Amino acid sequence: MSAKKTVDKLTADEAKKELARLAEDIAEHDRRYHGEDAPLISDAAYDELRKRNEAIEARFPKLIRPDSPSHRVGAKPSEKFAKVVHAVPMLSLDNAFDDEDVADFVARVRRFLGMKDDTPLAFNAEPKIDGLSASLRYEDGLFVQGATRGDGSEGEDITANLRTIKDIPLRLEGKVPNVVPGVIEVRGEVYMSHKEFAALNKRQEKEDKPVYANPRNSAAGSVRQLDPSITASRALNFFAYAWGEASKLPADSQWGMLQQFKAWGFRVNPLTRRCETAEEVLKFYREMEKKRASLGYDIDGVVYKVDDLDLQRRLGFVSRSPRWAVAHKFAAEQAETVLLDIDIQVGRTGKLAPVAKLKPVTVGGVVVQNATLHNEDEIARKDVRIGDTVVIQRAGDVIPQIVRVIEDKRPRGAKAYKFPDKCPACGSHAVREVDEKTGKEDVDRRCTGGLICPAQAVERLRHFVSRLAFDIEGFGGTTIETLFEADFLKEPADIFKLTRRPEELGRVLAEKRAEQSAERRAREGKGEVKAKSKKEEEGEGKLVENLVASIEARREIGLDRFINALGIRHVGETTARLLARHFLKIDAFIEAMEGKGALEELNTIEGIGDVVAEAIKDFFDEPHNRKALDRLLKEVDVKPMAKPKTSGSPVVGKTVVFTGTLEKMTRQEAKARAESLGAKVSGSVSQKTDLVVAGHGAGSKLSEAQKFGVQVIDEDGWLKLIGDA
Repeated sequence: MSAKKTVDKLTADEAKKELARLAEDIAEHDRRYHGEDAPLISDAAYDELRKRNEAIEARFPKLIRPDSPSHRVGAKPSEKFAKVVHAVPMLSLDNAFDDEDVADFVARVRRFLGMKDDTPLAFNAEPKIDGLSASLRYEDGLFVQGATRGDGSEGEDITANLRTIKDIPLRLEGKVPNVVPGVIEVRGEVYMSHKEFAALNKRQEKEDKPVYANPRNSAAGSVRQLDPSITASRALNFFAYAWGEASKLPADSQWGMLQQFKAWGFRVNPLTRRCETAEEVLKFYREMEKKRASLGYDIDGVVYKVDDLDLQRRLGFVSRSPRWAVAHKFAAEQAETVLLDIDIQVGRTGKLAPVAKLKPVTVGGVVVQNATLHNEDEIARKDVRIGDTVVIQRAGDVIPQIVRVIEDKRPRGAKAYKFPDKCPACGSHAVREVDEKTGKEDVDRRCTGGLICPAQAVERLRHFVSRLAFDIEGFGGTTIETLFEADFLKEPADIFKLTRRPEELGRVLAEKRAEQSAERRAREGKGEVKAKSKKEEEGEGKLVENLVASIEARREIGLDRFINALGIRHVGETTARLLARHFLKIDAFIEAMEGKGALEELNTIEGIGDVVAEAIKDFFDEPHNRKALDRLLKEVDVKPMAKPKTSGSPVVGKTVVFTGTLEKMTRQEAKARAESLGAKVSGSVSQKTDLVVAGHGAGSKLSEAQKFGVQVIDEDGWLKLIGDA
């Protein structure tokens, strides 16, 4: 009897059981074939199992399982990726570039924990894979959702694509809940081997398609395809090395978690090593440096993590990175090329940024045409001149920069570069500000044009829609420039008003595309542009429709991202988060900034100094900014900052100040613990302070607390207060 005929006779219950059995059997055969190179059945028998699975799913599509083998070959193409909010943020790592940086990292860990130099402290050392970070969510052992890192707080749903990668188990091996937690998010890196990268580019060339620059870009591009079948056609790999949300952790060390990952069916980098000393850590780094070229995949450094999970919890996080881990980057690769020109770009704060225009050269597998020159002092110090042959490198393997000039190859008549004192965008004076307190001149030259400078307006709008701000998909720099020139877009609120005039929006963008097309055809010596086909017109309409949908989808935003989007000088992602955690709501933030004690309150926030506080106050003191902010708030809904999960915390929402010397934990650890319990830690005492924790030798802050009638407790009282939290 044929497989098809047998399938026709199955009931729904029988089909459900059969699909469960097939999913388990095929997963086991995949593991034996791909993981152990020890297949149990012939290829023909394996193919029969898959065909039977596909036939049953075709008849009973509602019974397709999350761990179905059919996911390995791709699913229906998606129109766009949905957003996924990470239950536990996917943080980045601080970087170390030499042995001294690593020694400082180890010393900081010991200092934070109050640990003596001779106290044992083990680390996990693992190669830093150069790929795309992904988070895989499993519920009751089944893979239910996969996401990119995104901005760390929110990523893209790429579940269908990740299911096609054979290294990612669709079901964790082991029993629930004895071995597998009810919920576990396994995190790691999707990457492409050198062998597959070469094969992919060979196929691209054969099909007359663009080739990829490097394996990292290839992996990222492959996993973000709207059509999962394209992802399935490319041999991607995955190494597991971390986790996010977990209902229960099955181990108490980083090393133990990696062994559990292997038991669940994941690939863990076999080169990973547990090191007992800082010397062993650096020895491992040297080994990886030598092996780097022969691994068959790209690594750009080594990651060190404190092994003990209890110590990791105590160390906690600072800003966007953990205190218990660091990435030791390899030395940047270098190359020689010629400096063709120096382009001055104007940033959103008016800063004139010099950019080196280079003869294209490959550095570390990436074609580089531009490099940063930092500022005019840097140009003068290195004596960089147009026409010079220069050595460039990718700093941290990311940002290209000029290392030095090869003076022996300098062309005759090359003149020293004169940095402009006028803004190239608006002609206003460009000056270097002088710090009133120190008398020192700022290293950056800035345009004084302010609101009349089109470059600043465009750059501020670019920042507003960028990934770490409003993250409006499809709203790129070209679109902003086009709408700005057409007087459709002058300030952030105008972006949201565009949704009320889609026809005009479409007309302006279509006219710009037609203009660009005509210019391109003229350069290529081609004739006039033909009339648009109905299909082309429908495509343009779809683009406008998608852009409007993207804007509408961002009418609601978190407070931290909103503050970052405002483009206040010195206020980036980290400072915006500090402000959001302190004020919690946008109304409270605005009200405080308009009050007389704005600077005083800002100075109480741990991590915000005088310069940043002044910049924030200056922003709100400018009437134009306040009016623009009011118009923006009529268009968007700013969500309050979510309070930490502090169930039962006795200090949630309270402002706490630590003073004096603590004996049972370091001051750093005490502050981190307070913040994790939902308290606001301040560096100074005021009438708004709720609690002062005074250690030995407490001085002026203790006097201030007594002056304001603030409650004061000692270290033992603090530990007793938070003991049950």
